[in-house]
Amino acid sequence: MTDANTLIDTEVKSNDVVLFMKGTPQFPQCGFSGQVVQILNYLGVPYKGVNVLEDAAIRDGIKAYSNWPTIPQLYVKGEFVGGCDITREMFQAGELQQLMTEKGIAAQTAA
Repeated sequence: MTDANTLIDTEVKSNDVVLFMKGTPQFPQCGFSGQVVQILNYLGVPYKGVNVLEDAAIRDGIKAYSNWPTIPQLYVKGEFVGGCDITREMFQAGELQQLMTEKGIAAQTAA
């Protein structure tokens, strides 16, 4: 589990926006992951998708890392934002866009 934790920590800290998800941004393999991908794509935010289905250690490890039981999980500048529901609610309230701006992440689409 240590190797997975190190890999997760590296991904979270070396990418401005990272989404631990089922599937890939091009081919999400669950509806919740797909919703977060749609939101990030709509905002035009560059992000990295990590497919937890490729590695059971990462799939279990990300839940322990964030102390959050579900996937997807969105991180912005090393900070855990939340899963699908939280991301969607923040987006609908304009809070996700504000967070991206505050963290210095340039979105291509003004919302």
